[in-house]
Amino acid sequence: MDDATLNQLSGKIIGACIEVHRCLGPGLLESVYMECLCKELQFRGICYQRELAIPIIYKGAECKSVFRADLVVENTVIVELKAVKEILPVYEAQVMTYLTLTNLSLGLLINFNVPLLRDGIQRIRLNYGKLSNHDLDNLIIESSK
Repeated sequence: MDDATLNQLSGKIIGACIEVHRCLGPGLLESVYMECLCKELQFRGICYQRELAIPIIYKGAECKSVFRADLVVENTVIVELKAVKEILPVYEAQVMTYLTLTNLSLGLLINFNVPLLRDGIQRIRLNYGKLSNHDLDNLIIESSK
């Protein structure tokens, strides 16, 4: 998927997250946000897989254990939801690990436990890291057009 299409899709996902946060606000359990975000994605006609099993490959051998990504949207974007006081580096590392194991290039780390959801969104690219808030603002503006 080219960057423009990927940016458009991530903008749609972020828009759905913003709508859920606008309706529910902060302070609820992650599972509530997950359920409502899935409904919002359905309303918008966006395909997703919930709690997709990601196999762990160690030195070329597949392990019995698996990781579970909260959402994989359009087989392209990993979305990890949180409802925590602050995003810790371990959550960012979790998304990077999922991106590496799935060979997908974009992950969204969304923390719903913030007054303004814009402050709870991290857009993470494999081998690029996080985007700045300025870049994120431009993406949100572009997706709302």
